[in-house]
Amino acid sequence: MTQPLRPTAKVLVAAFTGSGIIHLVRPQVFEPIVPPQLPRARELVYVSGVAELACVAGLLTPRTRRLAGKASAGLLLGVLPANLQMTLDAGRAVAAKGASVPRVGFFAGTVARLPLQWPLIRAAWSAGR
Repeated sequence: MTQPLRPTAKVLVAAFTGSGIIHLVRPQVFEPIVPPQLPRARELVYVSGVAELACVAGLLTPRTRRLAGKASAGLLLGVLPANLQMTLDAGRAVAAKGASVPRVGFFAGTVARLPLQWPLIRAAWSAGR
């Protein structure tokens, strides 16, 4: 009998589905957070969107769930530099352009998001168990 998808894995599936679609439909949303040291930002955004959707398919398929969980954890580690870049850019915008409520709110959100990456990575890693 196949084990149902864990609640934390369901959250991951929902997040990857939404994010993966946006990566493919509106890549310009994610291009600014690709670290400047990496070439071909648009292509990297497309690749990460396809990878997210592939992980979703794998997580939803019991036979591939274990491998997809490991791949999802790796993907979340791989996009961590983009999340850090977003936080750095948001902090620089507050410093350079002033501490408006929207800028400070966005910056605070990006800072708060960083530690949430670790529970997601753990959830992904254990999705196949």
